[in-house]
Amino acid sequence: MFKRLQFVLLLLLPLVGLAQQPDTARPPLLQDSLRQVQLENVDVAPGAIDTKGWLLLDKDIQTELEGAVFNLYNFKYDKAERQFRSLRRRYPNHPMPYFLLGLSTWWKIMPAGIQTTQYDKLFFAYMDTAITKGEALYKADNRNYEACFFLAAGYGFDARLHAERHDWRKATVGAKRALDYLDKSKEANGLSPEFLFGQALFNYYAVWIPDNYPLLKPVLLFFPKGNKQLGLQQLRNVADNGFYVGPEARVFLMRILINEEDKPEQAMPIARYLATTYPDNGYLQRIYANACFRQGEFRECERVSRDMLDKLNRGLPGYEANSGRYATYFLGYLMQNRYKDLAKAKEYYQRCIVFAETNGETKYGFYVFANLALARLADRGKDVTAARRYYSVVLDKSDHNSEQYKEAKTYLKTKRK
Repeated sequence: MFKRLQFVLLLLLPLVGLAQQPDTARPPLLQDSLRQVQLENVDVAPGAIDTKGWLLLDKDIQTELEGAVFNLYNFKYDKAERQFRSLRRRYPNHPMPYFLLGLSTWWKIMPAGIQTTQYDKLFFAYMDTAITKGEALYKADNRNYEACFFLAAGYGFDARLHAERHDWRKATVGAKRALDYLDKSKEANGLSPEFLFGQALFNYYAVWIPDNYPLLKPVLLFFPKGNKQLGLQQLRNVADNGFYVGPEARVFLMRILINEEDKPEQAMPIARYLATTYPDNGYLQRIYANACFRQGEFRECERVSRDMLDKLNRGLPGYEANSGRYATYFLGYLMQNRYKDLAKAKEYYQRCIVFAETNGETKYGFYVFANLALARLADRGKDVTAARRYYSVVLDKSDHNSEQYKEAKTYLKTKRK
């Protein structure tokens, strides 16, 4: 949750990096950043805007890239990138091909839970080039809102990864620039749903953040008011009608409904659509499996989990330890509670622990609950040594206010050596 909040703040609210400073004298950077940003809460009708040369609105380009966008989100990176490079050869001075190549690189980072750094240099190079090309177009014509769109997107993604890498200075600078160009591009909102994506996220999170983190309210006083319901409405519009950012909008909408809104039943149709439309996207498959698990659709959860493990074993791109961690926990739970096969349940839980340790995901979630399940099974089997070992992990890795922590503490206290 905290890492997700950091990203949202840095992407949409670039002054938050200063929120921890004493509220005494306003520092110079804050003064410079307080230029009024007016993000309207209604879609702006297009005026007399010259859209000649805008690739975003070119239907022929959309037709040409339809397969490439599908391949990108279906983790067929090579096929997608061949088409993006073809576009770059024809439009070497336009930001679109470089942004799309950067987006493809971003989705190589995503499956591992943003932890892999092997693609960082390539990702930043593509986004930096997209920004350079966009700035050149904007300098030539300050009503080129397509350039603003790619500048907002390029700076936004750049800030997001810098935030994940804890480079707060670069993340804050990039986020402020993204917000500036988002403001400038709002005049084109009525031309295409693509332009609404950034504004939709701002409208939603500008309300959600202060509602859930009251201590940040003073920071948000310097920003325009959001409208959470409008933000969700705009995000649905982009998800349904956007071509280039439509899939990205669906991913955000799904995550918001599951995590921020705690409405997995509303997220389920989106998760199912994404997982079936892009069946080789390991990230989307595991989110769908999780939604099925939470909604009690255990047969589908089992099918998807087995499919993930099969693709992981075959070495498909995007299927790695994180996918294995999800799949083995779900299968362990189902073996234990649905099929009453405790031997297989233990095997899957143990594999889940190995996957979590391989991926460094050992502080919460499936790692803790797999250890908890094994501790209970060991206790049931009168294996005190194993139960103590697993409960010790639960005690070490759990929040002290959690039920599993209290359970582990009580057991270890009563079963002292």
